[in-house]
Parts: sequence; C-alpha cells; structure tokens
Amino acid sequence: MLAIRMQRNGRSHYPTYRIVVQEAQRHPLSGRVVAEVGNYNPATKALTLDKKLVEKYLSNGAQPSSRVAFILKKNGVKLPKWYKEVSAKKASPKHADKLRKNQPKEEPTPAEEPVVENAEAQAAENTEA
Repeated sequence: MLAIRMQRNGRSHYPTYRIVVQEAQRHPLSGRVVAEVGNYNPATKALTLDKKLVEKYLSNGAQPSSRVAFILKKNGVKLPKWYKEVSAKKASPKHADKLRKNQPKEEPTPAEEPVVENAEAQAAENTEA
C-alpha cells in the first residue's frame, strides 16, 4: 500500500518538507520514494504541488497522512470518498474523580457565637446552665 506523506529536510530549526509517495510500511526517512509530488515550507507557507500526479496516486489507492490531506484539501485537490478525516482528540484526565473540581464541596462551618467579654453576661449564662 502506498502513502502520501511529508518527508522532513532543511536545516535545524528551519524545516522544509517534501511531499512524497512511498510504501506505507517504510519510515519517511528511509529514502525509498516512489514519487515526489511537491514541496512545503511551513515558515513561508509556500507550497508547490503536482496536482495531476497527486490525483493519480489517490485514485490508485494511496492513503494521505492527516497533515497532507489537510494541505491537499486546502489547495483544491479532491480527496476520494473512502478517505476518513481524522477527528480532533479530546483529552480526558486519567483519574477524574481525584480532581479538585470533582470533589464534593465542603459546607462552610457557621461562625461560632461571639465571645462575650462582660462578666455579667458570662454570669448570666452560667446561671442558666
């Protein structure tokens, strides 16, 4: 099976990519490329693409990577009906019950009665008890 993917080249901290058609089981940097169909520079957003060659490989069953599919779609290449778009992943915490926001709220304790400083008031309370 063939895959259309991006192969990184360029210098450190300044990547550029080749858009290549390659066997899906191979690593992108293995060097065994069936065809080079374009170039992409993410810094300048410059893209050169051979649309006819891309459509030929797509019609023959080449599977585009998610990023390449996004770039192709953005530049007007019609993707085949069998291609399924990758949905964005939603992160969920591993132990959601331990999160502070999921803990039951502590009810505030009512403030204790104010301390009476008068000796007369204290004596009155003692005689009642």
